[in-house]
Amino acid sequence: MTDHSGLEAELRGCVRGEVGFGTTARALVTMDASNYRRVPAGVVAPRDADDVAAVLGVCRARGVPVVARGGGTSIAGQATGTGVVLDFTRHMNGLLELDPETRTAVVQPGLVLDRLQHAAAPHGLRFGPDPSTHSRCTLGGMIGNDSCGSHSVAWGTTADNVRELSVLTARGELLRPGPHWAGAPEGLRELAEGEPARLRTGFPDLPRRISGYALDALLPERGADVARSFCGSEGTLGILTEAVVRLVEAPRARALAVLGYGDEGAAAEAAAGLLPHGPLTVEGMAADLVPSDTGLPRGGAWLFVETGGSSQAQARARAEAIVRAADVVDSLVVTDPAAQRTLWRIREDASGTATRMPDGSEAWPGWEDCAVPPARLGAYLRDFRALLTSHGLRGTPYGHFGDGCIHVRIDFDLLTGPGIGRFRRFSEELADLVVAHGGSLSGEHGDGQARAELLPRMYGAETVRLFERAKALWDPDDLLNPGMLVRPAPLDANLRFSVLPREPVEVAFGYPADGGDFRAAVRRCVGVAKCRTATAAGPAVMCPSFRATGEEEHSTRGRARLLHEMLAGELVTDGWRSTEVRDALDLCLSCKGCRTDCPVGVDMATYKAEFLHHHYAGRRRPAAHHSMGRLPEWLRWIARTRTAPLLNALAALPPLATAAKRLGGIAPERRLPRLAPRTFTGWWRRRKPVPRSGDLVVLWPDTFTEHLSPSVGRAAVRVLEAAGLGVALPPTLLPGRGGIARGGRPVSAAALLTVRRARVCCGLTYLSTGQLDRARTVLRRTLDLMEPVLEAGVPVVVLEPGCAAALRTDLPELLHDDPRAPRLASAVRTFAEVLEQHAPHWTPPAVDRPVAGQTHCHQHAVLGDAPDRRLRAAAGLTGELSGGCCGLAGDFGFQKGHFEVSRACAEDQLLPSIRQASEETVILADGFSCRTQLEQLAGTRGRHLAEVLAEALDDDTRRGEKGK
Repeated sequence: MTDHSGLEAELRGCVRGEVGFGTTARALVTMDASNYRRVPAGVVAPRDADDVAAVLGVCRARGVPVVARGGGTSIAGQATGTGVVLDFTRHMNGLLELDPETRTAVVQPGLVLDRLQHAAAPHGLRFGPDPSTHSRCTLGGMIGNDSCGSHSVAWGTTADNVRELSVLTARGELLRPGPHWAGAPEGLRELAEGEPARLRTGFPDLPRRISGYALDALLPERGADVARSFCGSEGTLGILTEAVVRLVEAPRARALAVLGYGDEGAAAEAAAGLLPHGPLTVEGMAADLVPSDTGLPRGGAWLFVETGGSSQAQARARAEAIVRAADVVDSLVVTDPAAQRTLWRIREDASGTATRMPDGSEAWPGWEDCAVPPARLGAYLRDFRALLTSHGLRGTPYGHFGDGCIHVRIDFDLLTGPGIGRFRRFSEELADLVVAHGGSLSGEHGDGQARAELLPRMYGAETVRLFERAKALWDPDDLLNPGMLVRPAPLDANLRFSVLPREPVEVAFGYPADGGDFRAAVRRCVGVAKCRTATAAGPAVMCPSFRATGEEEHSTRGRARLLHEMLAGELVTDGWRSTEVRDALDLCLSCKGCRTDCPVGVDMATYKAEFLHHHYAGRRRPAAHHSMGRLPEWLRWIARTRTAPLLNALAALPPLATAAKRLGGIAPERRLPRLAPRTFTGWWRRRKPVPRSGDLVVLWPDTFTEHLSPSVGRAAVRVLEAAGLGVALPPTLLPGRGGIARGGRPVSAAALLTVRRARVCCGLTYLSTGQLDRARTVLRRTLDLMEPVLEAGVPVVVLEPGCAAALRTDLPELLHDDPRAPRLASAVRTFAEVLEQHAPHWTPPAVDRPVAGQTHCHQHAVLGDAPDRRLRAAAGLTGELSGGCCGLAGDFGFQKGHFEVSRACAEDQLLPSIRQASEETVILADGFSCRTQLEQLAGTRGRHLAEVLAEALDDDTRRGEKGK
């Protein structure tokens, strides 16, 4: 491995920003969202243009390449490099000026697009281009790739919306490219004026031509626009430090016409015919990429056609006119903004969902964004499908049909020699096909390493040599992003999968969605970086730790990159013992948000548990793994010895509490939760049975309900019985006669008896701390105890969302060899689910109050909250719960060193929603962690939905007795 210590020392001596040459800093930027991987020498986060100039000076003297990187969402490999990577997202990320009068903004390269949009919106303005990665892509990256997005039929590409740039050349010269030859490097004008015929005839005329250098923008009839020519150069000509961009007027109202067609070919044929109606978007999607429950109109493919207007009526009228003009199978016009956002999320997530074929097999970029003239799109798609078939490949096209630009992920085999050979042959033939249709190899994401090798097929050898001459004028030392666009690396070199182990690694979980292969699970992260958003959209959770710290290593993508490098063994050399991976995973809250919010379903909570299991195998674990990871054992011991009151009294003494927290690895800022003087099952044993008229359910006595908040269990029993359900506790179901049939077997009410004291446990605390051997033991014992319940087919009600999620997903994935595990998982019901399914005619009491609080992160990610919403609505509980994560997340927020991040997560959405709530608002928090966080950080008592309904039932009863 090359020693870069001298380079690092020199950079540290002249750069004010961060200089990172450590394993973690380098591992985080080995890949972008492409198929490629290159290991950099180091990473620099410059504070300003002077820092950039200093880096260029040092690297020029040492002959070290420099690569500019924005959000790292490039799909062609151009945001990776072997030299020094410049990360602009940390410091050079400002909006320097926004002028509503001139409709311009001055931005730095690391500014995320959504921040510009939010700042422009109050003025009725916006930046026209909007890639699906708008919540994390940067303006610098958009300029480097000449990004477009869904609204390009209305507002063009990024190049159409740039006024002036500030650029540092590799030799340190500051240029300000603009129109009329402004900011041109020496010799560029002479080069362009010497090739007028080639510039006028050698460049395809189509709305999405991104491939190569835009040298035709230097023609006099096009304003000799050096800034426009610079756009799409992928960091190979100069380093952008500032830009003046144009803003456009945003329509006051919008409508979305969703047009259903028989297949994507029919949709493609129709797209160009809609352009004369002046739509804002014409986006295409096929059924393979759309979930079945989205409410789209009938069809096998759809066009999403957005219209704008000065009023809602005008926008709707324009959308309805397009529907009348279209020959469709079915259609839908949506004017509600929330419903439009829901539909657009389907389209925006396609870059991730397309990475899995309908059968679950992997698909990859590489031919992600070819573009042809819109009128030829239907014919091109037919030929494209035929070419796929001839190579035995599959892919589902989608994208910007109105601009003739197609996105597609293809099930290339990039793991074996023959598969990579087919990848090359297909790429060469597809390049020829695109050119035959008058198209561009890239219509949005740039050429990078994926397509630059094939540019001679599109432009011819002479024009490519012209590109090389232009590159030499801007960057004579070939310092900037070498291997891209000119003199490119082969399209089948540097593939990121080639470094992974040839054989599967031994793991504890089953990874059913990845064929049991941990390598495939890690490959899921393709780098679209939806986890790198500054705010969680709507009910989304992912990724709370990134929003708290802003550090890539604390994002789902960052952690996935480190796991990839751990398997590769080149940068991270100590495998499961890696401290770099451990430290990155340390701030993962195991919220499981990524399992749902990540378009490709990365499940970092499971990967973390897997890693901790191996990392601490045969080694001393942190104190918190013993104090909180084995919490069920401690609490059962306390219950048996009846020492809860004594321990509560001792915990109230500051010196003893401090000592206990230090010993247990607990954050000193935390207060120890009070233990219940009597457990839930202790109360249950002493209560009088209530006759039932309906179905029988088993109520799961989870650790938190049993020992810390038995009031939740008591309330749930009150509500379930009021709904006519019979309630029993596990573990034993004795044979009996009569009763109601369950699973084909008769079961009587007397059959469910607690003969032995329940020790069922979901294993959540063991799972979250990676004590998977112990978790297996606990879960197998649980399955033994629950066998009679499983045989009877009785639903199992779990009140704590984290425990329900563990039983639904972790149990069958960890005990993948035990057929009882999926049976118990399928028996699990949430409180709202069991009422909806087994007491459908019961009417809850009228609470008639607004609510605030937070949907539990595991509820959002694993269980779903639609039944809860319906139950709340039936009870007159109005309003929405916030998204995000409370930040306590089981043991996470109690662990020493996690308090500040835990509090920051709570401040993201939960605490602001509580502060804004009125006095009569009901604060809902179904999870014990959420309630504890509210109590300790806001001094507010949150309640489980069962408690709220039980209280309303009791109020009704008291009112009824008074009436008598």
